[in-house]
Amino acid sequence: MKDLPTEQPPGLIVAAVPEREDARDAFLARDGRQLSELPPQARVGTSSLRRQAQLRRLRADLQLVSLRGNLDTRLRKLDRGDCDALLLAAAGVHRLGLRNRITAYFAAEEMCPAVGQGALAIEIRADAALVAEAVECLDHAATHCAVRAERAMLRHLGGGCQVPIAAHAVAEDSQLKLLGVVANLDGSRLIRARAAAPVNEPEQLGATVADDLLRQGAREILESL
Repeated sequence: MKDLPTEQPPGLIVAAVPEREDARDAFLARDGRQLSELPPQARVGTSSLRRQAQLRRLRADLQLVSLRGNLDTRLRKLDRGDCDALLLAAAGVHRLGLRNRITAYFAAEEMCPAVGQGALAIEIRADAALVAEAVECLDHAATHCAVRAERAMLRHLGGGCQVPIAAHAVAEDSQLKLLGVVANLDGSRLIRARAAAPVNEPEQLGATVADDLLRQGAREILESL
């Protein structure tokens, strides 16, 4: 889901969103140290601007190494010493059965996830009624509402996956709670906004949080990028 554009191409719809995997970011250290235990100038690998900005907020003394490739490739680079630790989406590590490699998980308040992180999207043709009916049983209502709120916030901000925008929504009973974050690249400025709304109003909730971020100066940060 996090790789889908916020605006659906004409003729396509997201018909179902299965139950979400762990949306958090994970910390994987080569020697098992926690983030707080890494020495100054330790090398941490991530290609995500969102993770880089928030990590600099937590540990400005670390060296950030841009690592690309699939998860196996990144783990090999960690093991051979290209970096001292990695930041990865927990969902991908879990799905490959490698959760034993995870040293720690970040709370959303420390490292807010990417929009839609950990969720899958089943996208179909808008006119495929039989297909829509067939995949309906795969839809998880709470997850679907949560990612709709996150994507609405991103859409309202006019951002994409290449800027440090983060969001995490959780459905609890009849309420949907959304945390939104916008940061500049060096982590010196990070803006947070929170709001809640009924679960049947995810788009309105996303817009509300986006407006709060904009009032706090998010537009200035995004335009500077």
